[in-house]
Formats: sequence, C-alpha cells, structure tokens
Amino acid sequence: MSGTVFIISAPSGSGKSTLTNELRRIVANLEFSISYTTRPPRGSEQSGREYFFISREQFERMIEEDEFLEWAEVFGNYYGTARRFLREAAARGHDLLLDIDVQGAAQVKRKMPEAIAIFVLPPSRKELETRLRRRSEADDEIQRQLMGDSARPFNTESTIQRRLQTASLEIENFCQYDYILVNDRLEESIDTLKSVVEAERLKRSQTALTSKDKEIVAVADRALRQNMMKQVETILATFEHSRFPTVTE
Repeated sequence: MSGTVFIISAPSGSGKSTLTNELRRIVANLEFSISYTTRPPRGSEQSGREYFFISREQFERMIEEDEFLEWAEVFGNYYGTARRFLREAAARGHDLLLDIDVQGAAQVKRKMPEAIAIFVLPPSRKELETRLRRRSEADDEIQRQLMGDSARPFNTESTIQRRLQTASLEIENFCQYDYILVNDRLEESIDTLKSVVEAERLKRSQTALTSKDKEIVAVADRALRQNMMKQVETILATFEHSRFPTVTE
C-alpha cells in the first residue's frame, strides 16, 4: 500500500529545514524528497544533501520529459520535485515528505488532494527578519572561510527585504493548508510536527486508539488550521495584514 504524502511549506527563514531534518531523524518509514534547483549552493551546501544542484538546461530538459511532480520558478531560479521519489516511496509502502514552497504545494494538492499539507509560520515579522539576518551572516562567514577575500555575500540587504516581502505574500496561502505550525520554541514545534505525522498514520490505520494514541491525536488536532486562526491572526497583524484571505475548501 502506498503511503501518505506530507507537504511542508514556510517562508524562507522560518526554520523549516531544521524541523524537517529533525522529523526525518526521529520518525521511521518517512522518506524525504530532495528537490532539484538551478540556484548555486550556499555556504556548505552539497549537491544530493540539501538539493540536487543542476543547470538551467538540465532542469528544462526534465520539465520537457515530465519528470517533475511539481516545479516552480522562485527568485529567478527553478525548484522542483522529481516524480521518482513518489514512486520509490510508494513501492516501499513508506510515507513521503516534501519540503516545497506554496506554488509547488498548490500543484501537488491539485494532483493529490489526499496529501497532508503543513504550513510553518514564524512567530512574527520581527523574528523572521532576525532569523534571516542571522542565517545571512552564517552563510557569508562560511563563504569567507571557503573562498577568502574573493567571497561575495549571498544575502544583501535588498535580498533580505525581498524575502520579507515574499514572506508577507506567502503567509496569505496558509488557508490552503491542513495544519499550521508556529515555530516559536523548537522542541515544541518538533513534537507537534511529529504528532501530526503519527496522528495521520493512526487515522489511516483505522485501528482502535490507545490512551497514548489519543494524546498524540490531541496534540496534532491543536495544530489543525481551524484551531489556529486566532494565533495566525496575531501573526498576520505583524506583517500588516488586516484580514484573512478567503479559505478555499
């Protein structure tokens, strides 16, 4: 039997990569799809670990050959998920985790409405900016260590501001997701994310729930979109959004 597809999306700097890495470490039978991209590696990134870094020509050839489950162009670079990861996970009866942006998530949801979509939010715009600047400094320091005086900064002030502006637009798509996770305290966020995966597996198994199972489901249910609306409203206000976008069921 094929497994469940879990989609995780978030504005850049929300801590999504840390969450997904921890989830993969602590949850069994959960395969991860490494995305393909045409952007250059940052800092210590390696092809086949964070992304498969390929040329624009290679990516467009894969598009022509219909090798992507989803793909999008973001900040002038292509990003995409190869269909083969879905086939391979399904053959083993494992669940598949997709770390993709809102454009890719929308494509997958259209093709696979049963996929479980999780949106990660920062606690506020101010905190997101702090994280973006911290990551920028770390990336640039690694680049200086690797390249010396010839190193060029990855994230200029204009890049950071562009990412903040993009985040403001991306968070409007929260209503298209099944679960909302506010990444404020890392350990709690990891526990919630793990509970969402385990709760969805329990629902799929259709077996009687133990008292421990019910606790897991309760933690996951608190992150359901309809139960997170007040907290999301507070976060949206920090991005100067005055109202919710329309929810599409």
